[in-house]
Amino acid sequence: MSVAVPAEEKSMESSTLARLKKVAAKQTLTLTHYGRKSGNPYEVTIWFVLDGKKFYISTANVNRQWVRNVQKTPQIKLSIGGEKFEGTARFLADRAEHERAMAAIRRKYWMYMPIMALGQILTAIGVMRDNSGSFEVSFAGAEHTS
Repeated sequence: MSVAVPAEEKSMESSTLARLKKVAAKQTLTLTHYGRKSGNPYEVTIWFVLDGKKFYISTANVNRQWVRNVQKTPQIKLSIGGEKFEGTARFLADRAEHERAMAAIRRKYWMYMPIMALGQILTAIGVMRDNSGSFEVSFAGAEHTS
């Protein structure tokens, strides 16, 4: 049995997705996150990828303050190429989900592949730890894409 989605929600979903597609080729976004203790807004510039209807942000180091802040307060704001979005980030603790997100990141940022490959080799031989992490973002007013 399928649930009817109101036309207003459908148009919001397609509108949000259309806006995301418009800026998907940009290299970075500005993420506004909120301090775990202070609640103050902070900004960081990071990589992102739109993969079909899924939107991912990632980090090479899950110990960064912004990652810890977003894990505690997942409501975030994004600014990409003049477009503004509000959403909720879900940390991808499941390894398979994280790997799908990172594969999408690697496809988009292929020009950095030698550096990413070196990191994978150093991790494989035990010289470096894989501290990467990723989030899937769902957007306010848009139907969840999971």
